[in-house]
Amino acid sequence: MTVSALNAVCPYYTMYPLDFPLRVLKRHGKPGEWVIDPFCGRGTTNFAARLLGMPSVGVDSSPVAAALAKAKLVYATPGRVLASARAILASAEEPTAVPSGPFWRLAYHPRTLAQMCQLREALLEDCASATRILLRAILLGALHGPRPKGKASYFSNQAPRTFAPKPNYAVKFWTARGMRPDDVDVLAIIKDRADRYLATPPPDVEGMVHLADSRQSATFNDAPKARWIVTSPPYYGMRTYLPDQWLRNWFLGGPDYVEYRQPESQLEHTGADHFAGEMARVWRNVASRSTACTKLIVRFGGIHDRDAEPMDVLKKSLAGSGWRIRTSRRVPDAEAGRRQVRQFHATPRKSIAEHDVYCEPT
Repeated sequence: MTVSALNAVCPYYTMYPLDFPLRVLKRHGKPGEWVIDPFCGRGTTNFAARLLGMPSVGVDSSPVAAALAKAKLVYATPGRVLASARAILASAEEPTAVPSGPFWRLAYHPRTLAQMCQLREALLEDCASATRILLRAILLGALHGPRPKGKASYFSNQAPRTFAPKPNYAVKFWTARGMRPDDVDVLAIIKDRADRYLATPPPDVEGMVHLADSRQSATFNDAPKARWIVTSPPYYGMRTYLPDQWLRNWFLGGPDYVEYRQPESQLEHTGADHFAGEMARVWRNVASRSTACTKLIVRFGGIHDRDAEPMDVLKKSLAGSGWRIRTSRRVPDAEAGRRQVRQFHATPRKSIAEHDVYCEPT
């Protein structure tokens, strides 16, 4: 396994590739220079910085994103992670709450669900150590995914691995095909994943991740002056991060059903101009943690149900924010990320062009 294996511990449907921040920082950055990502998602920029010996700060308003990003900045041996899981499951503590209903009955074998709940409650009570932070990330990555022909690598019935299936559709899908959940070996899955992702430790580099709102200036109070701001904000109209990750959000203490109400900590998508203004608040905040030589690099694109031109939205957000665009480059189209949609018979649409935008302080 390579030193970058940990980056794949739990995928996102909207994730961006490691080679984007890695290429930018490797070409221009130096070890020891601080990096900030105000929309860090699952911590791809933070992990790229770690690989290059660069300390970093990540911020995201999603509990799932923050949990995964934190795991990208710590290390524990595979044996310690497995031992932690085994100790939790061997304890006399029975889970106090186990979800019920058609979805949960068809998604997980009863024994698997009980063990998941036991692990969940133990980690909700205490997840401060590097060992438990990594165990939590491994469990988040194993919660749902396809059923292989060989040994099980996920806890669930057939499902996408990057986004959680919606309950009503999933129940119909499984019922129509007579698909029942397998009684999987939870500890064996944890062991395989710990061995896969933790066998080769990345460098030990300083870093921090905050579950917070990047629009609030206080979020960056403890952030050092950064040489690099590398990020990919939510695309205008993309508001389904938590609904799409509802199972992982449940594991982190959220409800055991899909909640479509948008949290106040998420950017508002009520109009292109308003959304640009929301992003501008973030750009001003990171400008306050920059120097005259800091560079802001933004990957940005759009989705099909919004008629606003993505580059126009981004340009509006940068106007008067303390940054000016130096150059932009179109990102080559990528089909790989949309293959996940086909697992539940959705029809993927051709992607909207993304751009890498390079900015400097005004």
